[in-house]
Amino acid sequence: MFGADKGTPSEERRLDGRKLYIGVVQARFNAHITDALTQACLAELAALGVPERHITHITVPGALEVPQALQALAEQEKFDALIALGCIIRGETYHFELVANESGAGVSRVALDYHLPIANAILTTEDEAQAIARQTDKGRDAARVAVEMANLMDELS
Repeated sequence: MFGADKGTPSEERRLDGRKLYIGVVQARFNAHITDALTQACLAELAALGVPERHITHITVPGALEVPQALQALAEQEKFDALIALGCIIRGETYHFELVANESGAGVSRVALDYHLPIANAILTTEDEAQAIARQTDKGRDAARVAVEMANLMDELS
């Protein structure tokens, strides 16, 4: 049984990023959104103690390219967790579903294939207003998920 009284690490300890190496892949498409996602994410990583020199931030053209870049980072075997940042806004064609589904599946496949936590903050929204409303919170959330999961995976290994 899990619980604080059973030796489960506290949330505070799981959110300690001081020893972690984190890779961040940002899609440039909808850059006004993804730049804000990235700023919030990097600020939260710093607040969690991840040293700036332990963060690798790369950009790719769009959400479909994010999984390939994540895979390249995972193959380096130097990261404790990765973060996927992007923004897909529904348009008038089926392209939205294709990009959302394929990028999401690709991110999950890399995480499972490499046994590496990946915080997926590729926003999929109906319109730009929804994306703007989520950009800061989801950027922060991605940083917290990456740090917590990296520490959890370390505990479980």
